[in-house]
Amino acid sequence: MNKELSSDFRENLKKLQAIDFAMMELTLYLDTHPDDSKAIEQYNEYSEKRKDLKQKVEEEYGPLMLKEKNNKENQWEWSQGPWPWQV
Repeated sequence: MNKELSSDFRENLKKLQAIDFAMMELTLYLDTHPDDSKAIEQYNEYSEKRKDLKQKVEEEYGPLMLKEKNNKENQWEWSQGPWPWQV
């Protein structure tokens, strides 16, 4: 790992996990209430927040998941970020 883990990284990772949890709960709710426009709007807002925060974290620390790396030139760059047990 080349980068020192900052408190900002840890905080953003916690935020991503909270957003993922909320999105999963909304998905389960929408399975039984597919016409709830407020829940759909909430899900879309969380989805946009997640996309933006994930992009910010990956720009600073590299990809969060191996399968998301599309750059063939630096395909092993993912191994330079923190490992799960280092977070």
